[in-house]
Amino acid sequence: METTTPARAADPSGVPAPPRLGHSPALSSGAGRAVARIAAFAVCQAAMIAGLGLLITGPARNLWPLSAEDALNDAFERVRNDALTAASAIASGAGDTHTVVGVTVLCCLALLVVPPLPRWRAALFLALAVWLQSLVFLLITEAVDRTRPDVERLDASPPTSSYTSGHTGAATALYAGLAVLVLSRVRGRWGRVVAVLLLLIPLLVGLARLYRGMHHPSDVVGGLLNGALSLFVVGRAVLADDAWAARPPADAVDIAVAAAERRPGPSREAAVVIVNPTVTDTATRDRLRLVLAQRGHTDVTFVETTERDTGGGQAADAVRGGAGLIVACGGDGTIRAVADALAGTGVTLAVVPCGTGNLLARNLGLPLDPADALAAALTGESRALDLGTISGDGIARTHFTAMSGAGLDAAVMGSTSDRAKSALGWPAYVLAGLGELRGPRMRLAVTLDGAPALHRTARMVLIANIGTVQGGTALVPGARPDDGLLDLALFDPRGAGGWLRAVGVLLRGSRPAGNATGAHGGPVEFFTFRRAELTFTRPQPREVDGDPVAPGRRITAEVRPGALTVLLPAGEK
Repeated sequence: METTTPARAADPSGVPAPPRLGHSPALSSGAGRAVARIAAFAVCQAAMIAGLGLLITGPARNLWPLSAEDALNDAFERVRNDALTAASAIASGAGDTHTVVGVTVLCCLALLVVPPLPRWRAALFLALAVWLQSLVFLLITEAVDRTRPDVERLDASPPTSSYTSGHTGAATALYAGLAVLVLSRVRGRWGRVVAVLLLLIPLLVGLARLYRGMHHPSDVVGGLLNGALSLFVVGRAVLADDAWAARPPADAVDIAVAAAERRPGPSREAAVVIVNPTVTDTATRDRLRLVLAQRGHTDVTFVETTERDTGGGQAADAVRGGAGLIVACGGDGTIRAVADALAGTGVTLAVVPCGTGNLLARNLGLPLDPADALAAALTGESRALDLGTISGDGIARTHFTAMSGAGLDAAVMGSTSDRAKSALGWPAYVLAGLGELRGPRMRLAVTLDGAPALHRTARMVLIANIGTVQGGTALVPGARPDDGLLDLALFDPRGAGGWLRAVGVLLRGSRPAGNATGAHGGPVEFFTFRRAELTFTRPQPREVDGDPVAPGRRITAEVRPGALTVLLPAGEK
């Protein structure tokens, strides 16, 4: 039986609105149904916990173990001393409303802004779980009226029922929720250790509330149950692979791609997508395929990089096969390898950031979401960008797109583990850098465009085709990938004052007066050149676009103006 696709919404002029690239009705998640089911289960959760409360305060109040609660409350009062009281105040504070709200906001912000990518589902899970627990708690206190224990209370009593313990419920939703996220992301023994420590916090909060005379034991149990059920309800909807949201069919991407290919429009040139499999999952590849299909690229081939061939060989094969568009999906190392093979060929490159640094993508104004970056590039225009070439003792002549260097930055790149980069993103480089700040100063001679050699000392040497790094910091102010020049930055801060002055230069985002062409003096010097030769008195650690290379004493760098054709978002210059 023949099927038809639903018509797209039209604007007031009657012209159908184009779909957002990378999205399709075939991939709908049924979020509305998920919200309705969360609400329904939340009502059931509130009814169940309230029912237990009415049972505790009614027919079962004289049955064991509820009949033993008063004696237990008195026992906690008798064992009080200054040390335990101080410790209980700290533990109880971990479940205080202000603490829970503040920690939740900070954790959600961290999940959204700390690389490798914003983790929307994790942030939504944590925020919704804490919110749902609070909502159910308020409903229960209205339904169940229970007086607090008949002992001296160490905290002011809020005007709410003793059932349930709000501190304990909030702490369970927050800290147990964080434990779930830790276990889902951090593998190995340390992940389990951190999760166990987080899970202990709600128990300590509950114990502190009993010690301070604020709740009966069954109130604490009710709080633990409320927080745990909130996590379960929200987790099933947001985190689980079989979440309640309507799941698209297994061939949803194929359906969406086929629909895009059937739409009338010009057929585009053959495209090859080169992906680094260590940072590009199946879902990302599916979205990239859909974006390409929506822009008329029906002849698309995906190839993976390998440990021995990080993108250059695959790009060269694609050029020989007649591809008109190469999409490089990976980190700066993958982008560099592909660009090295495409230099001077005229074949167009689309940059899709999937790595830790993504320096070239940031400087080109591309979104950091892979599908959004590809969509922005395909709706943009082709631009000719410069490449740098670098060679030296132990470095075969190759191209770089972003930055290369020697000294401190190269030592940091070499000492940052892949595990740290995977877990922390680019902040892993910052942590590694703290351990390298006491590295020895190096002596070097710099020859720029055939001029007489300059003799300098430095802690770090950067040869830059772009200027901005993570966090928007202009590490080499004024460096541009389309000006026909490369930039050299020599960092030589001395003492704490020198480091502060160097940071001040970077925060200003502009070169110091009189230093645009390398006036001697100051903690940072900047130069522009077309060809540079650097000679060190001792072998130094070196890196090319973030990848460590063999230590050595010589670096030769030269610009290749307009050597790479790249698709950029409209309006980027």
